[in-house]
Formats: sequence, structure tokens, C-alpha cells
Amino acid sequence: MDIRELTITKGYKGVDDTNPLMTQRFGADPYAMVYKDRVYIYMTADAFEYDSVRSVRENTYSRIHQINVISTDDMVNFTDHGSVNAASGEGVAKWARNSWAPAAAWKEIDGKDQFFLYFADAGGGIGVLQADSPTGPFRDPLGKGLLTRETPNCADVLWLFDPAVLMDDDGRAYLYFGGGVPEGKVASPGTGRVVGLGADMISIVGEPQTIDVPYLFEDSGIHKAGGKYYYTYCTNWQVDAAGTQQYGFHSGEIACLVSGSPMGPFVYQETILRNPGSVFGLSGNNHHCVFQFQDQWYIAYHTRVLEQAMGVEKGYRCTHIDAFEMQVDGTIGEIRQTLRGRKQIRYVDAYQENPAACFAAMAGVDTIAEDRSDQNAGGIDMVLTDIGSGDFIKVAGVDFAEGLPEKFAAAVRCAGNRTADGTVWVRIDSLEGEVLAELPIKDLADEQKFTECAVPLLASVQGVHDLYLIFDGEGYEVKSWRFYERKI
Repeated sequence: MDIRELTITKGYKGVDDTNPLMTQRFGADPYAMVYKDRVYIYMTADAFEYDSVRSVRENTYSRIHQINVISTDDMVNFTDHGSVNAASGEGVAKWARNSWAPAAAWKEIDGKDQFFLYFADAGGGIGVLQADSPTGPFRDPLGKGLLTRETPNCADVLWLFDPAVLMDDDGRAYLYFGGGVPEGKVASPGTGRVVGLGADMISIVGEPQTIDVPYLFEDSGIHKAGGKYYYTYCTNWQVDAAGTQQYGFHSGEIACLVSGSPMGPFVYQETILRNPGSVFGLSGNNHHCVFQFQDQWYIAYHTRVLEQAMGVEKGYRCTHIDAFEMQVDGTIGEIRQTLRGRKQIRYVDAYQENPAACFAAMAGVDTIAEDRSDQNAGGIDMVLTDIGSGDFIKVAGVDFAEGLPEKFAAAVRCAGNRTADGTVWVRIDSLEGEVLAELPIKDLADEQKFTECAVPLLASVQGVHDLYLIFDGEGYEVKSWRFYERKI
């Protein structure tokens, strides 16, 4: 088929919007970990629940036992790392029923970088997984919860969940958690906690201490800036006129406390994020994370924008990130929530092998583990699958420099037992931009191994361009792509 005859699949976000971060899956309660010039985002793996007639029903959160992982080094193109099967009988932590609201940290232990993924077993406790890489595979080092109802000063925490972890400058680590509103304690629930972590990151030091958090609902957040510790959280849904008059916030907003010590005491400073429903529609609980990457401050939070675009309004969340500036006086101010999102901070090298499951926007395609037999404890490579005519991915900011690219190549294979038949069209700058290449997909004999297919370019290109891979046909999967320079 001629590319001019293709009907382009409609995506769930604008091709120039960087929010939500991904549309192939949901992702709630985002948490960011910076490691070696990459940001890893860990999210509660919301997924559609269905009733007896296969209609989507309200999200109950009760079936969530996976944590979705993506990463980026440029803040616009995100690599899909799949899902960590964290809880349930088939998961890493078989003692846990659910895995909500992850938090992550890393530390060098015995000369080796180790990675720790904290998660909530619904509202009843907090577990920790450990791995040798940011994406896994993860293991269960304790075989039980790190924090339970038996932990001192935790029996009365209504919701023993929502961990956040701080690695301080002196190498000590702290865990913040808790939430819920006991009856009659709307203004001062008393359910926030902080505790020191042991040097091994899988034990606690001392007894968890109560944090006095006004109108706390859930969603502990923590970051350090200018020598101060910023505890951020979601206000509850019973904020009354007296609370608004005293603090300035309303229900379901992200508020900020400040302290000179990681264990507190903390004092109220300001409100930093309105409820996303006031901006995008469809209000709901919020959950966030504040982090710094390459000298820029960001906030990750979730909205209901993706389900709204799907025509579903049942409480399924997706992740956004917006940038902000810490002020000279130590305040943050109200952070603007957008669909356009962030600036790209580095470009993609056109001449290296780039994973196809790394993109800024897409429509129609899905991702799947390259090794379909993987048990999914993490640490897997993802590939594009479920490809149909008109589907596409957009890779933002691909740098051809001043080179002379002569070939485009992609690693492809058959999808299962199907017959691969199609074309990958390569365009720049827009979905209607100049065609750089037409790569035919056919005669693929092996459904397990990927084969690199290459074609000469139809046009010359230099400098930085957005790249669109537009797919025709079906029955094939794509692992990676690259351009080859002409040898002089």
C-alpha cells in the first residue's frame, strides 16, 4: 500500500504532548529514582477490571499486583521496561496480596550498586524488593513485610501504605509512610510516620515517629533542597472552611511541610499542586513525587486523562511530569499542570541501536516482553507488538548531526505463529513529513529471533528531527531501529 493511502491510527494524546508519559498502559502513584543519568519511573499498574459482560467496571485496586517501570534520559522519550510482578502467589513477594504506590532508591553495598523497591500491600503494610539493576529482576530479601501492624507505633496507622524514601547527603536513608483519617480527626489525623532505614536498606532503625500533618489523606513525598527537607502529601477530602482559611489548601491537593531535619518536626509552608480534576476534569485522589534531574526540578503526579480519552471514567490513572523552579526563598509555588509537559534535554543518536519500545508518543501498538516465557520479576526487554496498519510511534529529537545517513534498519520478527507482511514507513518532523525510507517486512521465518532488515534512504537528512515510524500490515514485531552512515 502507498503511504498516502494509509489511515493513521488516532492516539490517546496529541503527538506533541509529552503527558501522559505513556498510553500503552496505565500507571498511577508515580515515583522517580535517578541513577546514572537516567530517571526511572515506578508506577502502580492500574489495569481494566471487567464485569460478567466484559464491561469496564470501577477500579477497585484489589487486583493490582504489578508495578510498571519506564525510564528516560531526555525527559521526553520513555523506554518501556514492562511490569514487575511484585505481589500475589505468582509474584516475587508471595506473602503480599497487592503492590500499590511504589518508591525506589539505590545504594552501593559491599562495592555493588543495589536497588530497592518499596511497595504497599494494599493498606496493611509495606514490603521491599531488591535487585542488581534498576529494572530487576527483583527478589524478596525478607520473605515478609518490612513494616506491619506489629511495628512499634504503626498499629494505629489507618492506612499503612504509600512509602517514600529519602537518601540523605550523609548516606543515611529514611522512609515516610502512612495515611487515612480516623473518625473525628479530620484536621489532625495523626497517621503520618517517618523511620530511619538500616544500612542494608531492608531494615528499620528505631521506632517510627509520628509526623504532625494537617488534614493528611495519603501520598507521602519527600525531597531535600537548600539544606531543608520538604514533606509533601495529599490533603484529605474533608477540608473545611476553617482548614482553607488557616492553610490555604482545599480537598485533594498537594501540600508542603518543611523541616531542618529528616525526622522533623515539620511546619506547614504552602500548597504546590491543585487537584488535577480542576485542570483536566475527573477529580480523584492524587499521588506525586518531587525530584531533581540534570539541575531541573520536576513533579510526577497522576491524572485520569488517559481513561477520559478512551471514553472510560472508572478511576484508572496515568502519569504526568511537569517542570518547576525552586525559589530563592525556599518556596515552590503552585506548579502548572500541562499536557505539553517538559522540554527535551538531550537528543537521540540516530546512528546507535535504539529500542523500538522507547518513544514520546504512539498510537495502536502495544509492547510485550521479548522473551515471552519470562516470569516477569523485571529486568526484561520490551518490543513493539500488536501492530496494525496506520499505527505509529514518534521518537522526539533524533539527531542526524552532519553525517551522511544512507540506510535505515530495523530488527523485526514474526508475531507468534502469524505471517509477517507489511511495511515500516519512516518520516520526519510530522506524520505527513518527508519520507526517508520504506522498509518491507516479509519472509520472516523465525518467530523467536529478530532479523535486521535494511533499506537505502529515499532522501537525505541532517540535524535534529522528530522521527515517525508508521506501520502498515500486521503479523510482525519490532525490537529496535537505527540509521547507518555512509562510509567515506
